[in-house]
Amino acid sequence: MVYVSRKEHFNAAHKLYNPKWSPERNVEVFGPCANDNWHGHNFELIVTVKGKPDPDTGFVVDLKQLSTLIRKEVIDKLDHKNLNLDVDFMTGKLASCENLIIEIWRILHAHLPSITPNGKLHSLRLFETPRNYVDYFGE
Repeated sequence: MVYVSRKEHFNAAHKLYNPKWSPERNVEVFGPCANDNWHGHNFELIVTVKGKPDPDTGFVVDLKQLSTLIRKEVIDKLDHKNLNLDVDFMTGKLASCENLIIEIWRILHAHLPSITPNGKLHSLRLFETPRNYVDYFGE
């Protein structure tokens, strides 16, 4: 099995806020991330596809096609957006990295077969900061 990864970048703002809670409770749990005026991050997304190389191309997935897919279906919808207000697939969800990565998985998992007959989505890694990131394996 070969694992092929592509890294993409986007900037986005969000606020961690549970509308069921009081403003005080939100600040207690989320701290400055519950700021009424939002806050932003320079996100890094790493998409890993696994599979056996195609005998005709030697590729598990064409990385140019993977980049185009990620940009069209994910990055263009997130870059320079407010995750709470502007992103349709985050409507009604807390804008945590954990929820965001699950939604990104759903999108890429549905579209990946269009660019690779042999590759399967293996994992996503989403960096919110250089020190904070989440991994998701579709479980």
